[in-house]
Amino acid sequence: MTTFLGMPTVAPRGVGQLRGDEPFPAAARKALADDQLRRNLGHATRTIRAKRAAVVGEVPDWEELRRAGEAIKARTMATLDTQLERLEREVIARGGTVHWARDANEANRIVLDLVRATGADEVVKVKSMATQEIGLNEALAAGGVAAWETDLAELIVQLGHDKPSHILVPAIHRNRAEIRDIFLREMPGVDPDLTDEPRRLAMAARAHLRRKFLTARVAVSGANFAVAETGTLAVVESEGNGRMCLTLPRTLITVMGIEKVVPAWTDLEVFLQLLPRSSTGERMNPYTSLWTGVTPGDGPREFHLVLLDNGRTAVLADEAGRSALHCIRCSACLNVCPVYERTGGHAYGSVYPGPIGAVLSPQLTGVEDNASLPYASSLCGACFDACPVRIDIPSLLVHLRAEHVEERAKRAVPSPEAIGMAAGSWVMARPGRFRGAERLMRLGRVLGRRHDRISALPPPLSAWTASRDLPRPPAQTFREWWKARAARSAS
Repeated sequence: MTTFLGMPTVAPRGVGQLRGDEPFPAAARKALADDQLRRNLGHATRTIRAKRAAVVGEVPDWEELRRAGEAIKARTMATLDTQLERLEREVIARGGTVHWARDANEANRIVLDLVRATGADEVVKVKSMATQEIGLNEALAAGGVAAWETDLAELIVQLGHDKPSHILVPAIHRNRAEIRDIFLREMPGVDPDLTDEPRRLAMAARAHLRRKFLTARVAVSGANFAVAETGTLAVVESEGNGRMCLTLPRTLITVMGIEKVVPAWTDLEVFLQLLPRSSTGERMNPYTSLWTGVTPGDGPREFHLVLLDNGRTAVLADEAGRSALHCIRCSACLNVCPVYERTGGHAYGSVYPGPIGAVLSPQLTGVEDNASLPYASSLCGACFDACPVRIDIPSLLVHLRAEHVEERAKRAVPSPEAIGMAAGSWVMARPGRFRGAERLMRLGRVLGRRHDRISALPPPLSAWTASRDLPRPPAQTFREWWKARAARSAS
């Protein structure tokens, strides 16, 4: 690993809102019991999948584009220190200021200090996964600064005192009636006769946000891409709220994960085809905003870029796991995942839900802090097929599961699973032991006489039969069948 401009060789693991309050299995059981949630998720993900399939099918060289995106990301990760240093030089040369943040605490302190220096007590925000990752809104609130989300779905989540459950559509778990009730309850000055018609809901949000746009002196954004060659930042969005935040306030602060850099301007040609089709199912984003430093008389007078590590160099150090940093946050993997569709994003307990969250969050924090997430998958491979930059998420999941098992093996007291695996290994190491085990298994035929399967076993084996049946052992082993067959053939 190389050193990033005075940063440690491998920065500390990530902190912020990356750790779940409870393991995925426990949270998933609660989500599965919510019928309304499952209906909302099922309808939304089916709709997005259908739109994506239609626009992807129009592109004859889609697979070549995917491979190009994969290659650009791999090349960038291999030269990340060089690209970041070049990005810093170009941003500074064009009137911007660059700050380096090792973790969430440092990034939050930098942003809060910058806002306080302007004298402002509120900011408007462009939707940003990086700022959610570090808990920026909460940190600003603790420092006396109000942060207003301007993306419609993020606004719904914020007003509902809720948490996002999807990378692209944070309020995917809410239906129109629920959104109307949130607006009536939380939005100042809203029409008491507001209906759940989408147009009426959008108009109410627009009127509420317009006052914020026209009075805010500071805006905070993330970035979809940063071009090292020119120092250009890019934000793509569908509502126009991002454009308002990026152009109206006097001061713009962008918090960006260090993996978002790309080497050259021409690299955007690939990603601006891949991203909209994979995320919103559109041929292009309605709003693609690009800015380079500060331009007198046009846009913000001050621009600050906060480059966030928060565990990313630790991920980069893992040769097998670093491809998770290729992610362009399109959410295509969430929309095809059968696990996500049934549990939603809250069950993952992390800012990054779904398949990509199951491999990214554990790596950012250290696997043991999110040990259950790599198991939140059936390994069906749909996520890899959908990923526009060909991240092999199933292989990463298996890699992280192996890391978790290796960590648990270091414990002084082995787990019941470890004991069981060790016992199985000992039995299968010798043919005589295996034959003896086969004979003992016949005792299980007594337990499954009624339905020809075993549906209940005493602890600790009850952990298996609590959620699935155990096949009743056969009356004859394969060895016995083979021996009898050979005897019949000989006679």
